Amino acid sequence: MTIDASGSRAPTLEMVAAEAGVSRATVSRVVNGSPKVTAEVTAVVNDAIARLNYVPNRVARSLASRRTDVIALIVPESTSTVFADPFFAPVVRGVARTLSDTDYTLNLLIASEARPQKTRRYLLGGNVDGALVVSHHAEDHSYVGLGSQLPIVFGGRPINPDTFDSYFVDVDNVHSARTATEHLIGLGRRHIATIAGRQDMPAGIDRLAGWRESIKGVGGDPDLVEIGDFSQSSGADAMERLLARGVPIDGVFVANDQMAAGAIQVLHARGLSVPGDVAVVGYDDDTFASTLTPPLTTIHQPSADLGATMADLLVRLIAGGEVPRSTLIPTRLIVRGSA
Repeated sequence: MTIDASGSRAPTLEMVAAEAGVSRATVSRVVNGSPKVTAEVTAVVNDAIARLNYVPNRVARSLASRRTDVIALIVPESTSTVFADPFFAPVVRGVARTLSDTDYTLNLLIASEARPQKTRRYLLGGNVDGALVVSHHAEDHSYVGLGSQLPIVFGGRPINPDTFDSYFVDVDNVHSARTATEHLIGLGRRHIATIAGRQDMPAGIDRLAGWRESIKGVGGDPDLVEIGDFSQSSGADAMERLLARGVPIDGVFVANDQMAAGAIQVLHARGLSVPGDVAVVGYDDDTFASTLTPPLTTIHQPSADLGATMADLLVRLIAGGEVPRSTLIPTRLIVRGSA
């Protein structure tokens, strides 16, 4: 006998069948979404379910349908990074927004590449129907070949898409970086440096490539580059290294807003005005952008839309639908006081 939280006997499949005047097998088919039941019978059964407040047994449904109604959102970063970086929260909101109209439950998995087999065992162990992966790195091995065994969608282009059998949603980071750098060029800046992101991640690689393409057209120095790890402190350290070179710098494109915040802090500490002496453009348009002094000119990346699109594609993949291998979401330049 099944007992609910109040101590009363919980409604069973048999009780629903009796209430609806149909067989137990028919109720099971309706609960599991079988197309073999007519619309009229489905309506009668659903009315009985509502009257009895019947909740299907998830374990039994999973065994019958081989589905869990669970989607994993995997972030291969440290816990401190996930909760400190403002990029992740809107992605999660976007995913949750799309899944709210489905039967799927969202599981957040902060994965460590120190034990990649642990992640693979979880994903392939019948725990989830599909997975979303954001912020992956070149050394991430948990997902190699996984796409042939489990529906999976990446947020951001994998460095080697062929290896990952991947579907992905991204922005055009090369084009966006060109837009940011060309804005600085349009302001008359010619000694334009960049603080690039991690070079084991596609976003870091592509944004550096876009900057290089733009400065090449105006005879800029392609070596005026320092690398950060997308954190505010790494942006500050990179700006210190750029200034220590002793070469003219009148503009900086920074690969994300957190590093831009660190760079502006150093420029102010050195007595340089922004944008008077050095104009700064960031990337993301996250919470750092509008709170800086001056407010940051930046590339707006629609992170919530990225998460929502990833989830939509994954739901369609799980259902056996055809979806594009790559989907690009447009960005735009937001002009504020820093440039």
